[in-house]
Formats: sequence, structure tokens, C-alpha cells
Amino acid sequence: MKTIEKIQRVTSKGQITLPAAWRKEFAGDQVMVMTAGDKVEISPVRLVRDNEYTVFDAIRDNKGKGIKVKDLAKILRKIDR
Repeated sequence: MKTIEKIQRVTSKGQITLPAAWRKEFAGDQVMVMTAGDKVEISPVRLVRDNEYTVFDAIRDNKGKGIKVKDLAKILRKIDR
């Protein structure tokens, strides 16, 4: 897959439009947005077995494994305490 860079305007509501060509490359209608420092990463949400969602695909930080929503919720509850 080739890398495409494009400047997108952010609306007053904080929204951006993902170009149709990008959306057509990925099945589904949901994306995950992650930030790290001054970078924003937008990735498609992929369905995995038993209709569970992969929350993110952390190739760099998690050896390529995503985290299921229920597992992320457990982690967040511990942090929130």
C-alpha cells in the first residue's frame, strides 16, 4: 500500500472529511483515531472473530495485536480508580 499525504481542513466542529479514495480502500464505516504527541493516526476498525472489534492495531507497541473493547474497558477502569 502506498503512502498518501493530504492536508485536510478541520471544520469549526472539529471534523475532517476522509477522501472517498481512502474510504474505498477499507471495508466498514468506522475508524479509530489515536494521538501520540503531535501525530494523529486514523485506522479502519476491523471485525475479528465472533463480531468483536479490534480497538487498535498497535504493531509498534503491542507486537501487532489489537485490544478487544472489553479488555480496553478493564484497563481504563483500573486507571480511573
